Amino acid sequence: MVTQLENFNINTRSAGILLPVFSLPSPYGIGTFGRAAYEWVDFLSTSGQRYWQVLPLGPTGYGDSPYQSFSAFAGNPYFIDLDLLCEQGLLKHSECASAFWGKDESKVDYHAVAAGRDSLLRRAFSRFEDIAALEEFAQTHAGWAIDYALFTAIKSRVNPASWQEWEQDIRVREPAATARLESQLEGEISYQLFVQYLFYRQWAALKDYANQNGVGIIGDIPIYVAMDSADTWGARELFLLGEDGCPTHIAGTPPDAFSSTGQLWGNPLYDWEALKATDYCWWVERMRASLSIYDVVRIDHFRGLESFYAIPAGSETALSGQWLKGPGMELIARLNSEFSPGRIIAEDLGLLTGEVRDLLKDSGYPGMSVLQFAFSPDEESSYLPHNHRRHSVCYTGTHDNDTTRGWFSRQNPADVKKAIEYLGAEGSYAGRLAFIRAALSSVANLAIVPIADYLSLGEQARINTPATLGEHNWSWRMQGSAATGKLAGEIARLTALYGREKNRNT
Repeated sequence: MVTQLENFNINTRSAGILLPVFSLPSPYGIGTFGRAAYEWVDFLSTSGQRYWQVLPLGPTGYGDSPYQSFSAFAGNPYFIDLDLLCEQGLLKHSECASAFWGKDESKVDYHAVAAGRDSLLRRAFSRFEDIAALEEFAQTHAGWAIDYALFTAIKSRVNPASWQEWEQDIRVREPAATARLESQLEGEISYQLFVQYLFYRQWAALKDYANQNGVGIIGDIPIYVAMDSADTWGARELFLLGEDGCPTHIAGTPPDAFSSTGQLWGNPLYDWEALKATDYCWWVERMRASLSIYDVVRIDHFRGLESFYAIPAGSETALSGQWLKGPGMELIARLNSEFSPGRIIAEDLGLLTGEVRDLLKDSGYPGMSVLQFAFSPDEESSYLPHNHRRHSVCYTGTHDNDTTRGWFSRQNPADVKKAIEYLGAEGSYAGRLAFIRAALSSVANLAIVPIADYLSLGEQARINTPATLGEHNWSWRMQGSAATGKLAGEIARLTALYGREKNRNT
């Protein structure tokens, strides 16, 4: 993928819109890399936006969360566009239309999407003949693709449970057992490689189209990988696991604004000493892979690199956790020796200490300011616009926040009162526009606004509520008629008004 890096410098004044791929319109139950995605890029370009921020694109596991993926390198098969496969002759439109994709077009029905998508992709595979292209893809991505294909083949044909519950010889990857499975599952492994080949090919074409139209892609990488992933199964020695493969401690957060008992994420923690012994090779390769499919990468939970919250495995809450030291600047210096700091954003939210702030400063990465966190009447928040830094990214809210209109309707009244006094705008509709103007007028180099805020949508368009599971998370879909030319014109006007239009040279 060719990236026009000179056009995508996050240290220049610019703007972008946050919209998950799954939220794009499509006739097949979930957003894809098809026509609606290209139309979305056109909308961004017309709106004067320099960036499209997406959520992690990996295959989703437990809870359908993109932050709990089966792989840190693989792509989500749900995003493969079926109409494009029809154009290739691999599927028929009648086959796609006859599948069940869910009853509510405003929400993703992951059970329906999973069943319908797998059946059709297997049909497409039966018609695929370019074996040389598949072999070339497997060779190009040999560092992860073969392991991932074997991992998913075992889940599909042998045991769908977490790899910790597999037979002992498979769980510990005894060479004889691995060789036996590679032979027995050869066809299924080829199918899983085919799915990844389609994902990467379609995404590369879409990203290239975005770049040619002056739009860069901001991707998001979770700091941790999922317990049930090809990453932990394939490199157990890099994580804090016992001999049985079960974690000794898991990731999470202490009590915070989202939960009085903290959050149990369940992810395995890194064995940073083991990673250090490899010169952090796994992290370097992960960042290399991410920057090959994105123009800019946001490191989720950046503070975990300074110190991380370790909760004993089996704990019912996060209250028993403790902070342990992370790799700090040693890892960041290793990454910066390979990749430009101008392509990385640090998600520095949460409990910030002086050490975390020092690490952010030393890293050279811009941090984040979220306006929805700015208006507590009990403190002088660094997120208030008059406290913003130029070398930062300002958000009205992120995927973990309510929409701004929802925030005005549901937030603590004292916070809302302060926001009204500060912004001079009362009510959810006026407050929503005031938040957008505050983000765009901020001195922060980059301003990101979720599309739901531009659409003035309420809580029904919230993407995720932290510390909760359920069908309401990761499921909101934008209606096809929402991104109008009129809206694009209004966004372009505001973007230019505050000096953030994408063709601006400063």
